[in-house]
Amino acid sequence: MVSKKTLELNPRHQIVDELRKKADVDQSDKTVKDLVWLMYETSILTSGFSLDEPQNFAQRIHRMIKLGLSIFDDEKAEDDDLPPLDDAVAEEIDTNRMEEVD
Repeated sequence: MVSKKTLELNPRHQIVDELRKKADVDQSDKTVKDLVWLMYETSILTSGFSLDEPQNFAQRIHRMIKLGLSIFDDEKAEDDDLPPLDDAVAEEIDTNRMEEVD
């Protein structure tokens, strides 16, 4: 039997609180979406699992580095790898995608 994977967030943590506030202001904010997904994917990696699409993780990291360095692309970025932010996001994440690392 395989145990069910659970991601627990502290809703009072300042990062989670600030992300929630920013998501409430603008649900289509690409930076907030990237940060939420980076937190999720990082938790997968630190728990010993592997990512199904590591190239998406790398693209998000690169976007955050560019943002931190104030490098802005003139081209409109594609949102293909970012699902909408809403209350059903937790339900959309397929926990079966995670695979155990031996």
